[in-house]
Amino acid sequence: MSALGKDGVETIAVSALNQYTYCPRRCALIFMDGEFEDNIHTLRGTDEHDVADRSFHVCATEGVRLEYALPIWSTRLGLSGRCDVVEFHPDATVYPVEYKHGKKQRWLNDDLQLTAQALCLEEMLNIGIERGAIFHRGSQRRREVEFIPGLRAELEKAVSAIRSMLAAGLLPPPLNNQRCPQCSLKNVCLPSVVVAKERNRKAARQLFEVKP
Repeated sequence: MSALGKDGVETIAVSALNQYTYCPRRCALIFMDGEFEDNIHTLRGTDEHDVADRSFHVCATEGVRLEYALPIWSTRLGLSGRCDVVEFHPDATVYPVEYKHGKKQRWLNDDLQLTAQALCLEEMLNIGIERGAIFHRGSQRRREVEFIPGLRAELEKAVSAIRSMLAAGLLPPPLNNQRCPQCSLKNVCLPSVVVAKERNRKAARQLFEVKP
């Protein structure tokens, strides 16, 4: 997940922002504890990123240069990673595109990952980037994302939260909600078991608590 940059700041993988925003515990299990298991969703995602890496699509706009699997970084935020696709337009517009296999989710994890890519490109190229897109393979459609101030602020909060998690070295509690059944790490995380144990411990403390 991370390595020390030139200034001694720990570098966080851009993909970790997606994982953390979806579920902090999943992020910690993958990037702090080295746990990972595939399921149908992760395998589809890997396959579609491989397609993006080796594809040579013809862009509808003449003169647009496409870069695939482009390495990116931000010294200011301490991020590193890569973009699936970056479009370089004749008018100097730079437009990152992230590939996802499913439809748009109700959470911001995909949007924040794309925002992180844009901020890295802004710093690397010394430009401003207003928009990018997420290409959903299921619908074969792009969903444009505008990098508004609120989204940028949420990204910086997530970076700070991940650093705090790493510094503490503690595994966050499970969410144990509707996100868990489709998670590939469900059998590692055991959300319902962990929550039940904590509930039982709390009940035991209350039962044997001596009141003055």
